[in-house]
Amino acid sequence: MQDPLITLTLAVAGLTGLAIVAATALRGWNGWLDLKRAELARGTDEAAPPSTATRIEVADLKERIRKLEAIAAGVDL
Repeated sequence: MQDPLITLTLAVAGLTGLAIVAATALRGWNGWLDLKRAELARGTDEAAPPSTATRIEVADLKERIRKLEAIAAGVDL
């Protein structure tokens, strides 16, 4: 049969570990909530879709980069 002191020690250690994990998770959750509050306070400008002109300009730049990479690699277009 096991010694009751060993059982008590394991139970206390397990409870302490569980308390540490719970405190860490709670702190992380509060940090995440603070981040979301800051995002809401900053506004939703970042969530707005880009304008059509911006999309066209980005597509043009990507095409130019692709052509320059092809030239650098020595590939004929």
